[in-house]
Amino acid sequence: MVQSQPHFLLVTYPAQGHINPALQFAKRLLRLGVKVTFVTCLSAYRRMTKAGRIPDRLNFAAFSDGFDDGYDYKNDDSSFYLAQLRNRGKQSLKETILSSAKDGTPVTCLVYTILLPWAEEVARDQNVPSALLWIQPASVFRVYYYYFNGYDKLIGEDSKDPSWSIELPGLPSLKSRDLPSFCLPSNTYNFALPLFKEQLDILDSDDRPKILMNTFDALEEEALKDIDDKLKMVAVGPLIPSAFLDGNDPSDTSFGGDMFEKSKDYVEWMNTKPEGSIVYISFGSLITLSKKQKEEMAHALLEIRRPFLWVIRDKDGNGNGTNEEKEEEDELSCLDELEKLGLIVPWCCQVEVLSHPSLGCFVTHCGWNSTLESIVCGVPVVAFPHWTDQSTNAKLLEDVWGTGVRVTTTEEGVVEGEEIRRCIEMVMGGHEEGATMRKNAKKWRDLARDAMKESGSSFMNLKSFVEEVDGSSRRNRVPISSEESKFELEFDNST
Repeated sequence: MVQSQPHFLLVTYPAQGHINPALQFAKRLLRLGVKVTFVTCLSAYRRMTKAGRIPDRLNFAAFSDGFDDGYDYKNDDSSFYLAQLRNRGKQSLKETILSSAKDGTPVTCLVYTILLPWAEEVARDQNVPSALLWIQPASVFRVYYYYFNGYDKLIGEDSKDPSWSIELPGLPSLKSRDLPSFCLPSNTYNFALPLFKEQLDILDSDDRPKILMNTFDALEEEALKDIDDKLKMVAVGPLIPSAFLDGNDPSDTSFGGDMFEKSKDYVEWMNTKPEGSIVYISFGSLITLSKKQKEEMAHALLEIRRPFLWVIRDKDGNGNGTNEEKEEEDELSCLDELEKLGLIVPWCCQVEVLSHPSLGCFVTHCGWNSTLESIVCGVPVVAFPHWTDQSTNAKLLEDVWGTGVRVTTTEEGVVEGEEIRRCIEMVMGGHEEGATMRKNAKKWRDLARDAMKESGSSFMNLKSFVEEVDGSSRRNRVPISSEESKFELEFDNST
């Protein structure tokens, strides 16, 4: 008997910022009646199952990338790691597709996140339909597209000039500081651009491929328009737990795949603070601030005298480190003074914090997941970007959506304490600019929630995509018996 539901294979890079939206996408598929098999590396799977509850009804196919204790992007050889990931990942994907077909649950569609263009190769070799799940904004996708279609020649050394800017179709005017860091002459991460180019080349070879975007129509209306009549972008986000978005599943209060163990008691501490009073500072799962930058942040927090919740990760990424592993906290010269005013934790559930009524401001690195979470929760931000897409996200937050202010760095790349203080006070104080940011944040919050309602644009976009893929799969499937054909006819009529 042929399976009575579509089967999606979902493949993601083993980093927290990739796993979170991929898991939320998987949950959305499960609610639409789709069977989902989640594929990632063994190291990530182990940390996910140790740290939190993974979604029910989700199948896993973990594979070894040769780095079963985890990959250190700062110290390990990125070229060697990516080659290992490609070779072992391709073999694992092929085996999973073949075994699924043998078990009577053939893969209807393979969906993969960024940095994994080889997943598309496997799908083509196995004659399985595929789609890219783009986990950055549509605006950044457009930047990469035009960068690889001639605009890279316009981004030279003169782009350092403060008066320099570039005009790309469907986007606001962008200065050098607004572009993804991988597109700049100063980029030192040589692994990234070739992977993005390979990805764009693969999409270019397809006939009007659909790219699933973790955004929503109202947020990026211009950026989501078809590119050169070749690429069609379909908004299916924000990929945020339902309890904080559409409310259809109140039990869905976390992504379920945290690779770090969250701290305890921070919610109880937040409950004791006045509404809109807390400054929340977090720079995601990869970025570690320099000692000088942490000192500048600490002095700014002491000056503004507002309660704060600051995430400073332990070296092993969880809350169970030894004293030696906690040296990131201990090295702050004013730690005793800070702890009288706020709370420092190694990790927390970010959507839980952002949705708390006592929160007033989010100091963020502007990773796309954090950016979307701030929008969904209606929280204004102090944008503190570091690399990859974060600078573009900061530009959008400040100048397009009007929900935050961006810090200015010194020539040495440090944000001074006075600048941090100025930005936090602009967002949280009685200034007109802050009132406008808070008003805009609430506007985008409401639009994000509308998009994910059952009649909303993102919900309908995903539902249509699943129906289209499943319908195509059924038309191309050859029943092996008359009984099987009869079953399929009955299923089609019932749906």
